[in-house]
Amino acid sequence: MSNPRLTALDATHRSLGATMTDFAGWDMPLRYGSERDEHTAVRTRAGLFDLSHMGEITVTGPQAVRALDYALVGNMSTIGVGRARYTMICQEDGGIVDDLIVYRLGEDEYMVVANAGNAQVVLDAITERAAGFEGVEVRDDRDAYALLAVQGPESPGILKSLTDADLDGLKYYAGLPGTVAGVPALIARTGYTGEDGFELFVAPADAEKLWQALTEAGKDAGLVPCGLSCRDTLRLEAGMPLYGHELTTALTPFDAGLGRVVKFEKEGDFVGRAALEAAAERAAARAPRKLVGLIAEGRRVPRAGFSVVADGQVVGEITSGAPSPTLGKPIAMAYVDAAHAAPGTSGVGVDIRGTHEPYEVVALPFYKRQK
Repeated sequence: MSNPRLTALDATHRSLGATMTDFAGWDMPLRYGSERDEHTAVRTRAGLFDLSHMGEITVTGPQAVRALDYALVGNMSTIGVGRARYTMICQEDGGIVDDLIVYRLGEDEYMVVANAGNAQVVLDAITERAAGFEGVEVRDDRDAYALLAVQGPESPGILKSLTDADLDGLKYYAGLPGTVAGVPALIARTGYTGEDGFELFVAPADAEKLWQALTEAGKDAGLVPCGLSCRDTLRLEAGMPLYGHELTTALTPFDAGLGRVVKFEKEGDFVGRAALEAAAERAAARAPRKLVGLIAEGRRVPRAGFSVVADGQVVGEITSGAPSPTLGKPIAMAYVDAAHAAPGTSGVGVDIRGTHEPYEVVALPFYKRQK
């Protein structure tokens, strides 16, 4: 076992008394105190996250867009400079390798952000798939960036106090270069909590200075440092998928209810096209299992891998489950047979260590912020 990687903010987390955990080969803060308090702070005020474990891959060159259109399932040619897009990279058989955010930084420059646990696999796949496109460079930029995120309803005000960048003009799924607290940054608005917020890509050497500046600027607004634990409950309430749970190589985007990210109309071939066309036809012909929300009637918490049951039969499987601080009840996402997937379906339960606990089927997301 190799030693876990440390972010540029490792000493800061330890000075704050964070509980650290190994996550995808990185030593990351799980929580600083109460994960419920951290969760509530993001929903009502603001939270500050270190997300430097995410994997940044830069793709440049006159044919960069063609290379990415071939490597990924989305249509990269329609991303405007300064905008971002949620997409996926799939295997030849259509299985999901990872879900990604792609930023178009310039006319011929793109940054692909992969999940930490998949960053090397994604880097290798894009490098291999781009090899046939002349002049395209695929660069591993994981060590070039630290990534901080400010999330919550108070985050625009906090960030405005530290930058003259046009935050009001920065749309959801967009990014612009700017300076925050004197630190050069790519300022993005592509959060994973269900709240408004910003992601700040900066040089690792600037990470501590920026963290301290954000902490000071957010003090009166109730900003608190937040770990990975509350990030998981926040994204679960917002119905956002997590790779390794709702998304795996055993599922296509159509199986996951995310077929909209696959753009068959784009020019040229792309890896997995034939398999994904077949998956789209299957999904249209007969409804497969669907991803749904489940809310507990009791207090027992379901976990990934637990069976969803109805009439004594297994009809699905939990992919993510946790207590919901906002709803005050345990919640879960699960793939269930279409016959039991409609919101309000009765008689559905979760097998929790031999006991069938009753759950209500609901539409996702569990929580949607008021804009």
